[in-house]
Amino acid sequence: MVKNMKLKSLIEYREEVKKSDLQSITEILESSGFFYSYEVDVALELLEDRLEKGKNSQYNFLFGEIDGKAVAFTCFVRIECTVSSYDIYWIATHNDFRGKGIGQNLLQRTENIVHDLGGTRIYIETAGRELYKPTQAFYARCGYIQEAVLKDFYSEGDDKIINVKVIE
Repeated sequence: MVKNMKLKSLIEYREEVKKSDLQSITEILESSGFFYSYEVDVALELLEDRLEKGKNSQYNFLFGEIDGKAVAFTCFVRIECTVSSYDIYWIATHNDFRGKGIGQNLLQRTENIVHDLGGTRIYIETAGRELYKPTQAFYARCGYIQEAVLKDFYSEGDDKIINVKVIE
């Protein structure tokens, strides 16, 4: 526990995006073993949109860094045609740093930002494959409730699980 507390205290957070984040996001997502290459490409497209448009982009990012190197990130957006609902499109921690409380801390900080932006509900979706059982458990530990399951959404036998948390 002491090691985790020390590691968490070494992390600095930033919302600003940098060109070097393209490489960081690639490394973070590829290290996890959870994502297909086309999914990594989508994450990079969202970051490129933010780099190009700045604050005019709909995509928000929060990075967790150790010694100036991004080791975790979230990407989140207000859901179009809603008053105060947000989607977290991405939350990922580099595999070398998983299980140390970084993801939970990053998610809490993201929830605080969403709250400050006027958000009241956050949705996170994940896959239903066996590989994603730890992710599903992580969301439950962080207070997210499974709201819906869309059967065979991604492919035969791979459901889409939609989780929600009301933030106050």
